[in-house]
Amino acid sequence: MTTPDHHQPRQSTQSEPAQPESAQSEKAEVAPQDEPSLFEKCHRFFDPSGDYAKVKEADLYPYFRPIEESEGSRAVMNGDELIMAGSNNYLGLTADPRVKEAAQEATAKYGTGCTGSRFLNGTLDLHLKLEEELADFMGKEQAVLFSTGYMTNEGVLEAVAGRNDIIFSDKDNHACIVAGTQTSLAETKRYRHNDLEHLRTMLERAAAERPEAGKLIATDGVFSMSGKLARVPALLDLANEFDAALMLDDAHAIGVVGRGGRGSASTFGLKDDVHLITGTFSKSFASIGGFCVGDRDVVEYIRHEASTHMFSASMPPSTVATVLKSLEILRNEPERLDRLHEISDYMRDGFRNLGFDVWESETPIIPVVVGDMETCFRFWRALIDEGVFVNAVVPPAVPKGQALMRTSYMATHTDEELEEILDAFHRVGHKLGVIGTNGHG
Repeated sequence: MTTPDHHQPRQSTQSEPAQPESAQSEKAEVAPQDEPSLFEKCHRFFDPSGDYAKVKEADLYPYFRPIEESEGSRAVMNGDELIMAGSNNYLGLTADPRVKEAAQEATAKYGTGCTGSRFLNGTLDLHLKLEEELADFMGKEQAVLFSTGYMTNEGVLEAVAGRNDIIFSDKDNHACIVAGTQTSLAETKRYRHNDLEHLRTMLERAAAERPEAGKLIATDGVFSMSGKLARVPALLDLANEFDAALMLDDAHAIGVVGRGGRGSASTFGLKDDVHLITGTFSKSFASIGGFCVGDRDVVEYIRHEASTHMFSASMPPSTVATVLKSLEILRNEPERLDRLHEISDYMRDGFRNLGFDVWESETPIIPVVVGDMETCFRFWRALIDEGVFVNAVVPPAVPKGQALMRTSYMATHTDEELEEILDAFHRVGHKLGVIGTNGHG
């Protein structure tokens, strides 16, 4: 959000404790100090004429809203029960009694945390078991755990791409990949979203100008705003042609797409050919944390070189146990994936039939384009009044004029809930003049 630049630096208003008279007289000779200029931008952010203040004043601010209760497809906010259509809980496992019990049992056995990194005192037998299970599930030689999905991509890129290497990154990649490219000492080149001709041009130039450089292509497997799959076969062809490694961030793909939920490469039968696959546990696996799978030597190198792994406390026992149980359910209950795909197809068709633009979504992430930022916030607020929670997404996360409702679905949504969501969008879309125009008149 942008705010005006006019705002004078503030003087400190912190109260001082009572001082002896002599100290007070001595202090009176010292001129008051202005607050450091570093914080001026912080105060400008809250200027009454800025976007933040206006949106808050109109009760249209959609972020940091506290959830008071949550049971899968339903949540309570501000005392009102809403249908949750803005979660990444794709398999609906956060409220599964078996998952909750596993977390409770691990806490009872191991305590609430590890209080150290995996290098030192933070490795439990649970961590090793999960790494083994993930490697087996993904058909790779080895896996390494990280404490968050964000830290996974940041750490992997920092570790494998060094000063003499080049990273080729899709412009729509998640912020954690961007952070990894910034942390790495490698040169980074960003290619236009899913534009593999542009990527080819960059690779050809790099091959001519820096033939000795190691090369890594990094991309989301499923893009988190559009729900679109990466063009994995073509990416792999380019990687092989130019002696590059391919890394897929499957945060929104593992447990969602591919054979048995094994991710974006598996969708094309290419899981074994992709060099590195990363993922998170904060979506389908109902927990928090992340992982990377690949060849044994590469993963073991990452384990010893990724600073986000080496210098961060390890995943708590309850979260590891949650993932293990979720992985077990995913393997044993393939009908969950079938239901998730059925719901996704139904909702995409439903929105399109109502006249909404849902881009090229291929997954349970279905964007509904509404137009400018103000319309987006008003649309979001009206949906809350209709009993539906989704996520409002505005630039720069999406192109200007393409602000959207990011809807996402879980295997546990009922048919009745899906109809309620579509009906709510229909009513709000007509009320705000979005249907058939998507904010473009």
